[in-house]
Amino acid sequence: MTTTQQNTVTDTDTETVIGDARERIDALDDRIIGLVQERIAVSAVVQDARIASGGRRVHLSREMEIIAHYSDALGKPGTALAMTLLELSRGRV
Repeated sequence: MTTTQQNTVTDTDTETVIGDARERIDALDDRIIGLVQERIAVSAVVQDARIASGGRRVHLSREMEIIAHYSDALGKPGTALAMTLLELSRGRV
């Protein structure tokens, strides 16, 4: 096998690996989006119940727990992710 043939095989293998991985990432992204949408819906139930019982829409100590959980698991980017999820779930404070 010549060097050109080896490169072609390697390039084809690489393209297959990348293509397969991208398909998996796309599927994961679809699942993540679905989970975020589900989280938003569940958060709305909590907010509605809290408001109906005379409470506030936002529970800051609970939000701090969520931020800490994401930060502990993912580091600084986890904090940003938690903040984004909270904003999606309850809007801007």
